Amino acid sequence: MSIQGYLALADGTVFQGISLGAAQDMPGEAVFNTGMSGYQEIVSDPSYFGQIVTLSTAEVGNYGCNDEDMESRGIFLNGLIVQNLNQPSSWRSTQSLDALLKAANKPILANVDTRRLVLHLREHGTQKAWLHADGTDLTPEQAVAKANEWNGLDGIDCAKQVAAAKSYTWSKKGDLRVVVIDCGVKYNILRQLAEMGFKVEVVPCGTTATKILAMKPDGVLLSNGPGDPDGVEGVPECVKKLLGKVPIMGICLGHQILGLACGAKTGRLPFGHHGCNHPVKNLLTGNVEITSQNHNFAIMPDSMPADLELTHINLNDGSIEGMRHRKLPAFSVQYHPEAAPGPFDARYLFTQFRELMLGARG
Repeated sequence: MSIQGYLALADGTVFQGISLGAAQDMPGEAVFNTGMSGYQEIVSDPSYFGQIVTLSTAEVGNYGCNDEDMESRGIFLNGLIVQNLNQPSSWRSTQSLDALLKAANKPILANVDTRRLVLHLREHGTQKAWLHADGTDLTPEQAVAKANEWNGLDGIDCAKQVAAAKSYTWSKKGDLRVVVIDCGVKYNILRQLAEMGFKVEVVPCGTTATKILAMKPDGVLLSNGPGDPDGVEGVPECVKKLLGKVPIMGICLGHQILGLACGAKTGRLPFGHHGCNHPVKNLLTGNVEITSQNHNFAIMPDSMPADLELTHINLNDGSIEGMRHRKLPAFSVQYHPEAAPGPFDARYLFTQFRELMLGARG
């Protein structure tokens, strides 16, 4: 017998469904992802920490899940909302999406009118929510109250909740050494760096600039990660000390942290960018890239210091998608050049990072 459940938003709107995955209640920040595939990469992306993710595509679960497609060591989102959750039919599948989230103790709410939910979030913005899935007698009014009582993610250091506790080596072979500051790094960033021929060392987000420079890196990559960049403790200060001493590349949260280190400010977008089909214009070449994105915050345009040059903009809302330092070897993008899921339009940025490091060698 199916367990009835629902998603209660802080504004009082309730969406009915059926409880799958782990039968437990969870608070979270309700967002939506516009991708048509890549659900395993989405649920294993650490940047979704604390969020309840609605998938806008109607059919989910068809090709199952496997160890090779994981983007981190675990599942950090708080819940998943889908319309139709199907049983897998693929030779690559080793378990269903339902089983994957159940093993991670994360709930799924299925049979939801996700089109109506996505349109609601797009119109009213990201908001706090309560996913009721444990089968107990909780009224929608009580769930709405719980959603409003939840503290949310603003101002919290979410990166330290998902980052590695200890340093580790990802790749030992290569002609250039890259140190990755882990704020919630996706595995495909590390895979791409290794494929570019880099020695890759990963350090926790609390690592000091002194320790990083002692590793004698040719470059430092600031990784993606979850939550409010203003809540990340210590990393902007670390980046300030690294600027000018080693080439730097930032991705997503790393892009925002580079901005903070240079004096820019960040703020919330109305409903964020989550998906693998976001158009971005490269202002340096005039090319348009289709990109993979996952963030609720962005650098505020009117806060850009003179030392930073705008290089990329989002064609949907005009928000900042890329920048570079005018004097020092440092650049960053708000989107994900490694994709997973998503298109490969922006992978040239890893080549750009290599060229920046070789140029700094002289």
